[in-house]
Amino acid sequence: MQDAISVWVYRRDWDAWNLKVLLVGSVFGVGIAALLASRVSDAHVRLLVGLIGVAFVLFAWFGRMPTQARRPSAASGVFWGAMSGFTSMLAQAGAPPFQVHMLPQKLHKLTLVGTNMIFFALVNWMKVLPFFLLGQFNSENLATSALLLPFAVATNFLGIWLVRRTPNELFYKIAYWLMFIISAELMRSGVMGIVRG
Repeated sequence: MQDAISVWVYRRDWDAWNLKVLLVGSVFGVGIAALLASRVSDAHVRLLVGLIGVAFVLFAWFGRMPTQARRPSAASGVFWGAMSGFTSMLAQAGAPPFQVHMLPQKLHKLTLVGTNMIFFALVNWMKVLPFFLLGQFNSENLATSALLLPFAVATNFLGIWLVRRTPNELFYKIAYWLMFIISAELMRSGVMGIVRG
């Protein structure tokens, strides 16, 4: 439902080139993750993604990342798309690899968000069959989803409103901070999962 709302809202705000290269990679990432799902710990995936995200943000803040907007190569887009699909499939943590590819381009905030929404909506559809085959759909989690649906829709519209109200420069500062916080939490939960496992 959130994907449907977001895709409709941002149906005119997305970047075709980025979607193309990222989606090519994501097909491979989701496919590899589906094959390895029973062998790879989601705690290890969370730790890896967290490390990537934290390192990227720290490099952006303190390293020598170019201040000018730059478009990465298609090969880079395919790689980060594969990483995003892989980590989304195994640990619902596809955002940091996606942002590593997208944030340095400094696209307009609506284009960035629209590309994000459409990309992950399509990746989520790719994951339906593997999740079904892996037994991830059952009456309990479907009932939980139904119960949380009103909150999901409400927060979706709150996010859309906030994106539209936030100036572009502030939006990017928030995006980097959120990526750092999310990545740090992925590292923490990954380490805790490894310790307990």
